[in-house]
Amino acid sequence: MEIITRRTPRSKKLVDYEAESVHSKLQFYRYPPTGTLSLQEFEDIALERLKVLKAVETVGLRHIKGSEEYRNEMEKVLRSFPGGVARAVCRAKCDPGDVRKDHISHFILRLAYCRMEELRRWFIAQELDLFRFRFQNENKENVKLFLENNNLNYDLVSASEKEDHRSELVACGIQGHLIEFSDIYKVEFYDVLDLIQRRKVYVSRGFAYVPHIDLVTLVLSEFRSQLSHALTIASRALPNLEEDNRLLPMLASMSKSYLGQDYGKKTSVGQITADMIEMLSRTSFPMCMQELHQNLRQHHHLRHWGRQQYGLFLKGIGLSLEEALKFWRSEFTKMMDGDKFDKQYTYNIRHNYGKEGKRADYTPYSCVKIITTNAPAVGDYHGCPFRHVDVAILRQKLQAKRIPESGVNEIVSLVKGSHYQVACGKYFMLTHNTGHDFSPNHPNEYFDESQKALNGGKDAGASSGGVKLSQPKSSQASQSTPSQKSLSQKNDDQDDLTLDEIDQSMNGIEES
Repeated sequence: MEIITRRTPRSKKLVDYEAESVHSKLQFYRYPPTGTLSLQEFEDIALERLKVLKAVETVGLRHIKGSEEYRNEMEKVLRSFPGGVARAVCRAKCDPGDVRKDHISHFILRLAYCRMEELRRWFIAQELDLFRFRFQNENKENVKLFLENNNLNYDLVSASEKEDHRSELVACGIQGHLIEFSDIYKVEFYDVLDLIQRRKVYVSRGFAYVPHIDLVTLVLSEFRSQLSHALTIASRALPNLEEDNRLLPMLASMSKSYLGQDYGKKTSVGQITADMIEMLSRTSFPMCMQELHQNLRQHHHLRHWGRQQYGLFLKGIGLSLEEALKFWRSEFTKMMDGDKFDKQYTYNIRHNYGKEGKRADYTPYSCVKIITTNAPAVGDYHGCPFRHVDVAILRQKLQAKRIPESGVNEIVSLVKGSHYQVACGKYFMLTHNTGHDFSPNHPNEYFDESQKALNGGKDAGASSGGVKLSQPKSSQASQSTPSQKSLSQKNDDQDDLTLDEIDQSMNGIEES
């Protein structure tokens, strides 16, 4: 797609809609759009489609695809989006403006998700699910027109041939009294191997007899093939965009974009104190922050990226700068004197709160950022436990938290399927004894939902910072007496960044 800055006449068409059957919700996106598009619109409609695809993924993980519950939930979720991309999916009659957004946003995300195999697989899976929902909700006339426009000429089985194979077709699930009224297609058997595996079609002499209700399988196979090829071509052409410093950074960050609430502006700052963190870590912290907190208590030190992830999270739940300095000092000075802490760590904490350096007010890390960037090395405790911890060790950690074996198995199954945030949501449900269906996109969102669950549905902040818990006694706050510096502390100190390095590293922190 060409992005140009000069103004063009209003009468110029932005997309060749005729090539893709504009009045239908169905298209293979074979022809890239042309015309003028502002950079702001470029980003807005891309993020709009990304929200839709992430919602499609969430519904698919919570319900059996093709079930009545799945279709109803998809309809409900898509109708909740105000943008044109979702309207192009749900409405029976498409507005040309909505089709334009649907068309262009697909090609933008092609560019954003063609860079790596893992991104390509995710994009293809969600686009296929979205297409399947569209196809199954389209009427026969539009389906027929779509097939004709895309040269998908499947042979219809004649009435006499259907009668010859009536018993076999009935055995495959077609009701006998509806056979003469049903459209059945005769296709090469290797095009519908998944239907054969499920014994849903009759096969004879190398041909499969596919009822109209299962036609979507054939079409999806063709769409998958075309989209996979198109993404491969796009990845080869991507280096040509390196000269355009406007688009490439935007595309590179799009797959890591956080689309939820901004937790950088916490209204309850000051309502969470350093003395409350110990109790809150046991009841309302996500597992990633519990790991950081426990290892901070154990080792009285965290390396740079661990301090960044945990420190910004604490800032997001409402810990003020003064309380943050008090909290970190109370732990670090068990392994070092106060002067060393002031020289090496105070600047970094103040930097996170926008009081040093370029005085940017940094926001807490989202789940996507934690999962996809700065993978932990040996001796690090940051990252996502569901993504970065070995499955066997993760299982032990879950069992130690007294999660039922069936729940542990379900979480491990989700982790093996790379559904890390859904696994975290399942962890939330099991630890809070709630049936609330929840997949967190942000650690601070997890904290807020936990506080709502503990406070009977009230928003965090309704009481004392949303905390309806008694503050821990000093003897319960793990305030052990200062001990001598461990032998490993020297290695940890070597990992800490200098002040100049902190300024440089922070330049890349405020991503999505």
